[in-house]
Amino acid sequence: MTVAEDAQLRSLLEADTETICIVGKSWDYHVTGALRTDLDEGVRMAAESVEYLVSHDKRVFFDAEHFFDGYAANPEYALSVIRVAHEAGAERIVLCDTNGGNLPQKLLATIDNVSSSLPRNDLGIHLHNDVGTAVAGSLAAADAGIRQIQGCVNGYGERTGNADLCSVIPNLVLKHDRSVVDPEQLSQLFAISNHIAEVVNITLDPHRPYVGTSAFTHKAGLHTSAIARRPDAYEHVSPGVVGNHTRMVVSEQAGRASIINKTKELGLDVNEELAGKVLERVKELEQDGYHYEAADGSFELLVRRMSGWDPNFFELESYRVHVERRSGEAVSAEATVKVRVGDERHVTTGEGDGPVHALDDALRQALVTAYPEINDLKLIDYRVRVLDSSNGTGATVRVLIETSDPKGSWGTMGVHDNIIDASWEALTDGLIVGLVRRARS
Repeated sequence: MTVAEDAQLRSLLEADTETICIVGKSWDYHVTGALRTDLDEGVRMAAESVEYLVSHDKRVFFDAEHFFDGYAANPEYALSVIRVAHEAGAERIVLCDTNGGNLPQKLLATIDNVSSSLPRNDLGIHLHNDVGTAVAGSLAAADAGIRQIQGCVNGYGERTGNADLCSVIPNLVLKHDRSVVDPEQLSQLFAISNHIAEVVNITLDPHRPYVGTSAFTHKAGLHTSAIARRPDAYEHVSPGVVGNHTRMVVSEQAGRASIINKTKELGLDVNEELAGKVLERVKELEQDGYHYEAADGSFELLVRRMSGWDPNFFELESYRVHVERRSGEAVSAEATVKVRVGDERHVTTGEGDGPVHALDDALRQALVTAYPEINDLKLIDYRVRVLDSSNGTGATVRVLIETSDPKGSWGTMGVHDNIIDASWEALTDGLIVGLVRRARS
């Protein structure tokens, strides 16, 4: 079969893109074992494929799959593949660590050897994160003269992922003084990262550098009091340059300054006296299993209630949950909720995959007429932690729920020895916070 008869290459041309990236084997083991052909044929396929696409006026990038492992096994063959692809007109030769097992020192040594055959500014790099150094290796490669870095927003990719562009990009700009994006674009990084996490339906790790909600979060009293006076005291960059912002969390380590700073962040006005009372109440509740570091929403409601605020969105009369499993059938759950919204009494029934899902469905049905904005509030994470395993299935549990709307997300929690009641507390508080914030905006 000639290169012009190859169905995949024809499909690439029919896609009518300006640039085409193709993948070629550069490890002899894969050529003989996976492609089941000889090495000369492997070189010929790489050259002819690139040449064919270039002849149709396409910019071509050539990803040399498994290059670093291939170079270690047979440097002569690995170099011959990328050399012919380059000579055939590939604009960029991308060196791939497809198995993700090479450390930065080894990557740099190989790049140094390759650069005697090909110009460094014609090279790119594609790293997987199997040993946890994909970002470090990418940055080291950039310093070594590599022109292009392939990666993915939030580090998504098979196995342990690819180089995380949400770390690579700000590090290049802020730490390496490379103008790969302009300041306005960089300021969108946090929003883009979270938007893509929402699209792919994978909760973003709050501890991710730069874009995680914990990246610029402070809890110790010493830190928070210093941050109030000098924002740069405990932050390596200003969080605003990547679209993130400083957050304060409240815990048993907090002081009054922490409480006041956190309430300001939430748009609340708290004096010294109330801050002291809130601090004491937080410490009492944490002894019972509450944990406000991951529950901004619950902390906001605690402060509001201690300020005399009454959350009058609805009043619960009762709820009931029924879970049924019949032989040969899936588990089903049904919940009935009785609430008052103003002067109106609502009795609604919801169904779901489980009891919390059914409760959520029933409550939303009861509230949606009075609060249509509740349709914008999404439950995006649900976690349960057993606090006292010595009591077995009767143990106290802490339920953490994360809720979001188009403007952001917040955490709420419930603690009880009944998992349904703990879930109800976290669930209702999550909706109340959402309604408060929508009303405030």
